[in-house]
Amino acid sequence: MSEIKDQPIQQFLDELASKSATPGGGSAAAIMGAQGAALISMVCNLTIGKPKFAEVESEMQALLAQAEDLRAQLTDFIQADVDVFNRVMAAYGLPKETDKAARSSAIQTVMKDATIVPLECAKACAKTITLSQIAAEKGNPNVISDAGAAVMAAYGGLKTAALNVYINAGSLKDRDFAEAKIAELAAIMQDAETTTEAIYQVIKAKL
Repeated sequence: MSEIKDQPIQQFLDELASKSATPGGGSAAAIMGAQGAALISMVCNLTIGKPKFAEVESEMQALLAQAEDLRAQLTDFIQADVDVFNRVMAAYGLPKETDKAARSSAIQTVMKDATIVPLECAKACAKTITLSQIAAEKGNPNVISDAGAAVMAAYGGLKTAALNVYINAGSLKDRDFAEAKIAELAAIMQDAETTTEAIYQVIKAKL
């Protein structure tokens, strides 16, 4: 069976809109982040090779490599979210006759993974926000609005992924683990809103 990333966009959106629990918000968060990374790559590709931007050529090449790495990571999170959700449903679907302790342990184990997946997605989105600033400052000014689209897409992905971390961490009995992951998320998000708005305003002022 092909992965979601290989589907036509209309099929993905139809499935997103359907009664099916997957794909859902976690996959949408990954798509947002991947779009942000792709837009950074676009800015780089429209800057690299142009004589007037020769001074930033090497920096744009490096930025492109980083953006493409993030795009690959975030694209993989589209399916990863579906896979971990399916594992959660399978654990909750274990027969009631199953040993109560074993069933609870299975649920708690997969819920930890269901917390980690969106947290890692959030980290990738946060990195994408940071890279969008370089694209906005050093990239071809003719596509600076695309750098703005990149930062907003990445921020949307970050905030959406964060919601999945919160909801899944809330189901964990291991509160030390849960609070540690929430603390990781808080550190990632600490300056994200102000950074995103600052980048957006810098870009807007150049239009």
